[in-house]
Amino acid sequence: MTPQPDRPTPHTTRPSLTERRKAETEREIARHAAGLFSAHGAASVTAEGIARAAGVSLRTFYRYFRTKEEAVAPLLTGGVRQWLADLAAAPAGLPVARALEHAVRAALTPAGPYADLQTEALESTRGLLRAVPGDPALRSVWLRVHAETEEALVPVLAGLARKDTDPLELRLTASAANAAMRIAMETWSAGEADSDDPERGPAALAVRCLRGLTAGLHTPRA
Repeated sequence: MTPQPDRPTPHTTRPSLTERRKAETEREIARHAAGLFSAHGAASVTAEGIARAAGVSLRTFYRYFRTKEEAVAPLLTGGVRQWLADLAAAPAGLPVARALEHAVRAALTPAGPYADLQTEALESTRGLLRAVPGDPALRSVWLRVHAETEEALVPVLAGLARKDTDPLELRLTASAANAAMRIAMETWSAGEADSDDPERGPAALAVRCLRGLTAGLHTPRA
């Protein structure tokens, strides 16, 4: 998944000060880890180097992450909660396929007061994903994030779809939506298009992938 700046959601409780500080430390380490991986390649980066760049001790680094590659997980999962919240809050009567497209566009289109931060996050992810193919451990983190996202999508889709919807259809739809996001980000990251390009940007690619992968699925709206 793609990172996004924290935004309040209507269905979440404000975290405690301790939780917010922990999350900010994780994000700070993740940002520096991604930057180092992008600039030098994962093989040339050490946990010590990431900790030093983030301004924390090595002990603190290992308090949060077991390996250097896992340090980028908060960056990759930063937008998952918001994406799921946007999807869950889709207007009544909007078909599931349209609700998915709407949530995908919102997640991958820099807009509004957070546009600059979203653009920065997308570009950071692009640099990171360019380092993924050459490092199996880093690719494992990327794929794990998407496996967890797919699992989280199923109950959200179940809440949108009719109660008698075949569970297999829900799983197929979750898999298709998750794959659309992954393929779109990998494809965009390998190219040079701007994040807001209407034809080759991540949002446009994700919608194209989503439509292709969900064609033929039957997930009626409640």
